[in-house]
Amino acid sequence: MTAKEKVVVILGPTATGKTACGILLAQKLKGEILSGDSMLVFRGMDIATANPTPQERALAVHHPIDVRDPEEKYSAFDCKREAASLIQEIHGRGHMPIIVGGTGLYLKALLENYHFSTSEEQTKRRQALAEYADRYGNEALHQKLEKLDEETANRLKINDRRRIIRAIEAWEDGDPVSQEKDSKSPFDAVVFGLTMERALLYDRINRRVDLMVEEGLFDEARFFYDQGIPLDSQSMKSIGYRQCVQYFRGEWDKKTAVAKIKQATRNFAKRQITWFKREPDAIWLNKADYGYQEDAILHAMLNICKERGIL
Repeated sequence: MTAKEKVVVILGPTATGKTACGILLAQKLKGEILSGDSMLVFRGMDIATANPTPQERALAVHHPIDVRDPEEKYSAFDCKREAASLIQEIHGRGHMPIIVGGTGLYLKALLENYHFSTSEEQTKRRQALAEYADRYGNEALHQKLEKLDEETANRLKINDRRRIIRAIEAWEDGDPVSQEKDSKSPFDAVVFGLTMERALLYDRINRRVDLMVEEGLFDEARFFYDQGIPLDSQSMKSIGYRQCVQYFRGEWDKKTAVAKIKQATRNFAKRQITWFKREPDAIWLNKADYGYQEDAILHAMLNICKERGIL
């Protein structure tokens, strides 16, 4: 039997410091970082996506970053396929793959080896959602979307069945995942989850958005808006750009747009927490237990890696 490839995973809601911990761990484990995020792949979209800075990239190799144009798509299927190939390459160099990210579906598709639907299966799935609404009502269908994407659900009327179904599909980036998955992960994975007290997390998110604005978020969004990147593209619908566009269109003033970005990011973090709570193998590290010191968290991670045979 072929031995499974070893990987280390750091997941958790936005603004918990996953990037910093990933870099420290990569330096200790002779590792390379794989992004498990749906937005870091887009070229030039650095501020809104909290892309690792040039200084951070100099401290550890990062993949795959800046590999898609803003009008392109990047799906869970793409993440799984490309990450699996990169993991083999990284091991071939004698290095440790460290997967860092907060896009739950992408991470789950990779770690649990999800099988993706064909176009025929996608049609069947769409029909299944319509039949679900026929049987249980449009409100039940709307609630299904609300569990996945609360913000979009709030914008759509309960009886707008077509858009609700499309939104459910869009949340999965157009690549519906079948319920079939391998009974065992193809990897020997140690999965760390970073968490902290909710009020502190929300405060960190608010301060992070303020910093993004100071660093030029609106100028960055304006550049892509003026370039004519389709507003329904995956990149332009992301948190930050979407609210900036509404400001450019005169729908909100700048202060309101910033407040809306903060609110959307907090809601996103809440959904991430709900999603990751279902991760059965995650070893949760509450940053408060380590005095919010990255070195202390790193020490705990290294000890666990050693116990699990990663070191």
